[in-house]
Amino acid sequence: MGRLIYQERTVVDIEDRLLSHLRIVVMNKLRRQESFMLNLPHPEHGKLSIWFHPATPIVMQFYGSRPPQIDKHLIEEMMEQASGPDGLTLPSTRV
Repeated sequence: MGRLIYQERTVVDIEDRLLSHLRIVVMNKLRRQESFMLNLPHPEHGKLSIWFHPATPIVMQFYGSRPPQIDKHLIEEMMEQASGPDGLTLPSTRV
């Protein structure tokens, strides 16, 4: 289980494999100076939406000992979704 920390105050636990794919998407979008919305299920409040912008501090922590295998098709799907009008939606996570 990995962890996404957004602006030092929002902490989201995400499975390492999914977080590894999200890291690649975030890296590519922000390197191109492209902001996007990330939508996550929230156990208490329904849904959490996070706006990613190149100037926003983001930390991703990985606790697994092995790097997960990357699925290029999943990266392409996530990139396409992140570029869409509703942003990128991840499956259930722990916030």
